[in-house]
Amino acid sequence: MANLQEVECFLDHVCDTYNINNYAATISMSLLQAVENAIVHGNGCDVQKNVTVTADTCRGGIEFIVEDQGEGFEYQQFGALPQQGRGEGLFVMKSLSDQLTFENGGSRVRMRFVISGIEPSKALERIVILNNFYARHHAMA
Repeated sequence: MANLQEVECFLDHVCDTYNINNYAATISMSLLQAVENAIVHGNGCDVQKNVTVTADTCRGGIEFIVEDQGEGFEYQQFGALPQQGRGEGLFVMKSLSDQLTFENGGSRVRMRFVISGIEPSKALERIVILNNFYARHHAMA
């Protein structure tokens, strides 16, 4: 659980790279919940097991994949709303993402976020331009 800060730093990097910082809060709540579920429920808080988080652009937005080393879970048993204190994290993930799917018996979750106007090449071009601008500006100061 102490490594959740690393997930936040990773998300900051992704949001900066794709110039989508205005989506950061929505993505963060869902992503952190997925990672926490993977640590606690998937890996059973076993420090010998890892949780992997990846991000990539997809058609119309960005996709995050969170994978644990657990056995998975019966994700079909959780409905749209939490019941008796169970499924609250899944409810948050379903509510905030535009698409939520489970793979490997539930040990891998994919969350897609629709982001209009995301274009990785344009975002990278802008970052290079700004970095060059600030490098020149800093050198002149």
